[in-house]
Amino acid sequence: MGLEPWDELRTALHVARAGTVSGAAATLRVHHATVIRHIDALEDRVSVKLFQRHTKGYTPTEAGRALFETAAETEKRFEQLATRLQDMQEGISGEMIITTIPELSTLLLPAITQMMHQYPTLKPCLRTEARVLRLEYGEAHVAIRAGAKPQEPDNVVQSLGALCVALYASAEYTERKGKAASDTALQSHDFIASGDKDSPAPYDHWLAKHGGHVVLHSNDHATRLAAIKAGLGMGFLPVAQGQAEGLHQVMPARADWGTPLWIVTHVDLHRSPKVQACTKLLREHAGLLTATQP
Repeated sequence: MGLEPWDELRTALHVARAGTVSGAAATLRVHHATVIRHIDALEDRVSVKLFQRHTKGYTPTEAGRALFETAAETEKRFEQLATRLQDMQEGISGEMIITTIPELSTLLLPAITQMMHQYPTLKPCLRTEARVLRLEYGEAHVAIRAGAKPQEPDNVVQSLGALCVALYASAEYTERKGKAASDTALQSHDFIASGDKDSPAPYDHWLAKHGGHVVLHSNDHATRLAAIKAGLGMGFLPVAQGQAEGLHQVMPARADWGTPLWIVTHVDLHRSPKVQACTKLLREHAGLLTATQP
């Protein structure tokens, strides 16, 4: 059937965006007669009027709007595919988007630093969002995820070990409130926590079960860390972060506080040179995430 239907649909989509034939023609760099011919051919093909013509231009009909929503998504997928194909050919250069949970962001900086020194034409971008970025839509090249093994189709999933989490407090807090030698003693202490009853973090479940007194809730990891450092209460942190922040380890890491970690890449890009280089460095620095001792 050739590319004619897509050319017609793409042209009509640009008319819908511009509102005029001349505007679409300028964007597409074609003659306005070509734009009109494409619109007429598309309407004949689907046997539906896609535009209302008037003196000021073209306005999509209800059927036109429905068709153009699908066309816009198709155009986006084509652009993402083109980016993937270009990434596969470029080698170790260009943008490298890594996504992870906020708790891991600072712990990934040594790997990213080495990446910048080793591959100066690579441009790393670290994104930490509550929303899980979709690798199949090209929103990120590499993801480090915590919890159950990701099951999305067409992704390559590799174990990165387990994130080791311990209980920390500031020196000021331990001087004021004392130390806790047992789980029972923790019940008289103040905690900083997410306050999310649906939190996937094992340590949040443990805290809810054992009844610690939560004095401050925050869904932001940086805010919780600042509150722990300020002495408002004790809280759970990755061991490497607790050590780096100079905090007192109230209790060492436990298996039921930690969580499995996974490196996730999309099958289309998994073997591209820059994704392979990135995942290799992340695995080399995995000890910062899985360290059990300060």
